[in-house]
Amino acid sequence: MEEFVAYIIKNMVNQPEQVDVRGMEGQSGLLIEIRVAPEDVGKVVGRKGNVIRSLRTLAGTIGARLGHRIHLEIIQP
Repeated sequence: MEEFVAYIIKNMVNQPEQVDVRGMEGQSGLLIEIRVAPEDVGKVVGRKGNVIRSLRTLAGTIGARLGHRIHLEIIQP
C-alpha cells in the first residue's frame, strides 16, 4: 500500500525525490506517514484539503477491500 501512495504523491509534486512514505502497523490499522518538501505540502493538501481527503478516501477504499483500516497523515517539517 505504501508503494501505491508513494507513486501517486510522486506524480503530484515538483520534487519527487524528497517524497518519503512510511507505513506503521498500529492497533487501529495501518498508519501511512507522508513527508514531502515544504513547498509541495500545498499540492498534497489541496485547496480546503480536497486532495488529501480524496487520497484518504481512495486509500480507505482499497484498505477495506484488503481487510485493513488505513490512515494517511502528512508530516510537516
